[in-house]
Amino acid sequence: MKDSKKIFSFSEENLHKAKEILKRYPKSNKRSAVMPLLHLAQEQNNNWISEEVISYVAKFLDMHEIHVYEIAHFYTMYNKKPVGKYLLQICRTTPCWLNGSREIEIACKKKLQIDIGQTTQDGKFSLVEVECLGACVSGPVMQVNNDYYENLDAKKTIALLEKLQNDT
Repeated sequence: MKDSKKIFSFSEENLHKAKEILKRYPKSNKRSAVMPLLHLAQEQNNNWISEEVISYVAKFLDMHEIHVYEIAHFYTMYNKKPVGKYLLQICRTTPCWLNGSREIEIACKKKLQIDIGQTTQDGKFSLVEVECLGACVSGPVMQVNNDYYENLDAKKTIALLEKLQNDT
């Protein structure tokens, strides 16, 4: 019986990008490219790092899978399970908290009927808390996929979520 598990490999476009990334590093240190290659693979793999991704990146870099696994599981920017179409990352550090990030969190939970670490039943939204997003001057901040939304309040957050919900 054949294994029906999907095998991951870079798309033609991402294979070209991966080769460009490797050029940034000495050939003897190509393993140093593991983080940008994991990021590239995560983007291609619906924003998460699967076992297949880890295996592929390890082979691509001639590394042991356990070393790629350790990196992917140490850094919070890599998602270790599938996430929704929109990954909502709420900054929880002091500047954002003092400016109302808790209000943003409550608005998201109420509107989406999920808690931190969960995904909506339709698979459209996942909600997580993250450490500093580096936009302290304009907090509270929420990152949606690769886009930042700054100076949020509950009303702006609800409007953003409604816009995203209506996006097809």
